[in-house]
Amino acid sequence: MNTLSITPQPRRVKAVFIWPFALVLTFILCAFVATAYFLEVKVRDRALADRVTAVSKLFDQKLGKDANLMQGVLRTLMTNPSIELAFSHLDREALRREVGPLFEVLHKDHRITHLYFNSPDLVNVVRLHSPAHFGDLIARGTSIRAREQGRAVHGLELGTLGTLTLRLVMPWLVNGNTLGYMEIGEEIEYLVDEIHDSLSVDVLVMIDKRMLSPQQWQEGLKLLKREGSWARFDSQVLVAQTTSQVPEALRDSVLVKLRRGDTEVFTEGERVLHLAMLPLRDASGQRIGDMVVMRDITQLQQTFLNSILAVTLSSLLVGAGVLGLFYVALGRVERDYQRKHDLEHQLLRLSTEHQRILQIEKLSALGTMVGEIAHQLNNPLVGVVNLAQLAKREADDPVRTRELLKEIHRAGADCHAFIQSMLRFSKVSSFESRPTAMAQVIDETVLLFRQTEGRRLPVEVQVPDQPVVLTVDPILIRHALFNLLLNAAQATESDGGIVIRLASVVNLESHASGWELSVTDHGKGIAADILDKVFLPFFTTRNEGTGLGLPVVLHVALLHGGYVRMENQTGGGTQFAVWLPDAHQLPESKSSES
Repeated sequence: MNTLSITPQPRRVKAVFIWPFALVLTFILCAFVATAYFLEVKVRDRALADRVTAVSKLFDQKLGKDANLMQGVLRTLMTNPSIELAFSHLDREALRREVGPLFEVLHKDHRITHLYFNSPDLVNVVRLHSPAHFGDLIARGTSIRAREQGRAVHGLELGTLGTLTLRLVMPWLVNGNTLGYMEIGEEIEYLVDEIHDSLSVDVLVMIDKRMLSPQQWQEGLKLLKREGSWARFDSQVLVAQTTSQVPEALRDSVLVKLRRGDTEVFTEGERVLHLAMLPLRDASGQRIGDMVVMRDITQLQQTFLNSILAVTLSSLLVGAGVLGLFYVALGRVERDYQRKHDLEHQLLRLSTEHQRILQIEKLSALGTMVGEIAHQLNNPLVGVVNLAQLAKREADDPVRTRELLKEIHRAGADCHAFIQSMLRFSKVSSFESRPTAMAQVIDETVLLFRQTEGRRLPVEVQVPDQPVVLTVDPILIRHALFNLLLNAAQATESDGGIVIRLASVVNLESHASGWELSVTDHGKGIAADILDKVFLPFFTTRNEGTGLGLPVVLHVALLHGGYVRMENQTGGGTQFAVWLPDAHQLPESKSSES
């Protein structure tokens, strides 16, 4: 017998596998680090977006709350007869005498910074916060809207000195006539401080320079004893802030990105800051500036980096250990490969073409059988998934949810029973029979079929008016009917319907009474040359088919002492009918071996 020549040096197994394996481990590690980084960025951006939303809501809530409080103050003042008399006579001294002490309390305890009395034509009578200035026309948006609408109007107003003030203007009506207008206001710097304390973020209030003049802004700094830089930014000026030091990295280019809706992360000293922006609008809805929301994520960033570093080092150690074990194992394999090199070639030489084809056929048959079992289990499981999704959407309806859960439980039980039946079928082909209402089996099978079949083909069920109870294995009957429904759906190319019919039929050979369960489709029918092959195991005309659906139907019928009838319809389509005896003593079911 001729033998294969053995190469002096077989291929180096370690050289072939160790480097690709190392590259795969490196790729997995890099992919993990990259994924973790992008997830961290996503979580970080989401957290900032939530903070920005919270800032916006809290800012609006505080403005609304303070406006209500200020409206209550003005209504209280309007009930004072002395103040009403002084205002009706436009007596500035009397108004200062009556309201001045109250304004001092409001200014000291409630941060009220402005209190005006204006005539019906909006000419100022007295400013309680600046008594020396009066007689000018107050033509701000809130005042004009209050006069036009005849009601209280509030909103943010930008002053000529660069102050941003929440103002409330309210008409004073006496007997339907307008006595004048009262205006009360508070600067909003304290609001950003409260937002900082509540949400642990810093806020920078930026006003567009087109809304101010440099001279008036400088006068405002001197009058209010503040510090600021007009030239710090090109198009905006900072008027309020919760941090003592504005980051140097906050430049005009960063503001442009933030104004577009982007976020920005940069390092300032030992801090890592994450920034976003909110538009700032006045009482008329005009965008007069922006609020920059700044979150310190130093601790979060450090924790993330430490976690990534720890995981990376651990992964490297584990990877090195795996590579070492793999290297040792490959060394053993390489030695064994060298020792058995001659033997492998001889075994390959002894393998004939017939043996290889036989092995391939066995493997193919095994794969086909496994595919059919998976197919049989997948169908009810698809129904389980669809029913679970439906139950999730209808969670508010307990009754409907219980019904869906019952169907899910039944489908799961069917899967378990099918596996047991397959085990028993593979051994002694036994089954468990019991009196079964056939209408219920049909309805349950149709429900599962509707959940599985995507085209929603109409299914017509024709059963007798009187209940039909047969002694059968309901699980096997349900699977047989389900297979027939799937075949009918696959054969139906258009939207034609499927007809299920249960009718009393006498066996022509034995003259025994029984029932015929038929499924009729509206397809093209079965070609004459394959009529005698449709019940052969593994025979199929579809690429995705396994050829076990109809053999299973035939086997179920034979187990029940029945048969399967098949015929092409005259008008097109095919009818498969399972005949079951009316009364049949079935053998005792054998318990499946564990």
